[in-house]
Amino acid sequence: MKGKLTFLGISALLAFNNMSCQQSATSKTSTEDSLAASMDSISFKSTIDQKEAYLYELSNKNGVQAYFTNFGARVVGLWVPDNKGKLCDVVLGFSKASDYNNPKEPFFGTIVGPFGNRIAKGKFKLDDKIYTLAVNNGPNTLHGGFKGVHFANWTLKSSDRSSLTFAYTLPDGNEGFPGNIQMEVTYTLNDNNELTIAYRATSDKKTVINLTNHAYFNLNGEGSGTILDHQLQLFANQYTPVDSTLIPTGKLASVKGTPFDFTNLKAIGKEINANDPQLNFGKGYDHNFVLSKEKEGDWYKAAHVVGDKSGIVMDILTMEPGIQFYSGNFMNELVQLKNGKKDSFRTGFCLEPQHFPDAPNQLAFPTTILNPGEVYQTKSLYRFSVK
Repeated sequence: MKGKLTFLGISALLAFNNMSCQQSATSKTSTEDSLAASMDSISFKSTIDQKEAYLYELSNKNGVQAYFTNFGARVVGLWVPDNKGKLCDVVLGFSKASDYNNPKEPFFGTIVGPFGNRIAKGKFKLDDKIYTLAVNNGPNTLHGGFKGVHFANWTLKSSDRSSLTFAYTLPDGNEGFPGNIQMEVTYTLNDNNELTIAYRATSDKKTVINLTNHAYFNLNGEGSGTILDHQLQLFANQYTPVDSTLIPTGKLASVKGTPFDFTNLKAIGKEINANDPQLNFGKGYDHNFVLSKEKEGDWYKAAHVVGDKSGIVMDILTMEPGIQFYSGNFMNELVQLKNGKKDSFRTGFCLEPQHFPDAPNQLAFPTTILNPGEVYQTKSLYRFSVK
């Protein structure tokens, strides 16, 4: 058996007694009793745009538990063992579905698209036609616009004991994007403590596509403090510098000798406050790194992260050419997390495998064009272990 799928019919979520790390994952019975006692299906249940938000659980033989909701096809929580055998929730999220329906903090745990990241000035050209998008991030379009797919009620298309697939069709012209874009996202949890996210899309018109997941991670546990002492390695020798609105200039710059050099393990906070124009633009790290395409099997190595307190290790492998590293620079205690803590400044980080920002306007970047009759497919893997 690869894992277990549970549909929490009246949406349920884990409060974990306001703690981010819990009992030993090896004590399965006591852990399950603890989980059952803290479920609160009534408070999570919400009707959003006249549709119900449900919660789904995947678990494996090691006690790892992953929770998802169809609203935004989001990761709600992910409990993995730390170096003491305690389950630790490493994904920031909310205890009510309605809390995700928040335009001030819309991206927690969600799938973003149809184009993740930024498109300059909300415009791009395909063939001879210019498409105008919803502008929601200064002068630019971010993560598909105001609603994108993060505020969509996805449908559970299929599920089995180890995986589930959400599906959603973005209507032609929604947020300005051409084509009826049919999207699927499949989450799979195996007994190696690997969570894989696989993406698939087709369109009946020529369009652009760049799907990714926007989970906020803290490997010491949700609400445990800043992520500045996490150790990070990125398998990237270059990154894409940005202008003051965080749009890539089109150049590929070497990370060597800069605060962007994570080619060896380094604390996230070591150089985050350096007097560097790029860091000033993003108020920290909010940049795309160009993967060096170092292979592990069929994957590219993307990131290696170690929680300084928990000893939890997260390795990210992907098929994508880049990864966006965001260090939580705009977290501002606007929402309350599952364990009752606020989303304080730099208490979570995002690592988003994807194509490059503004690729529709940057012909030298890997293409994000999807033609009718073609199938967009990509996937990323998140592996958890302990140090």
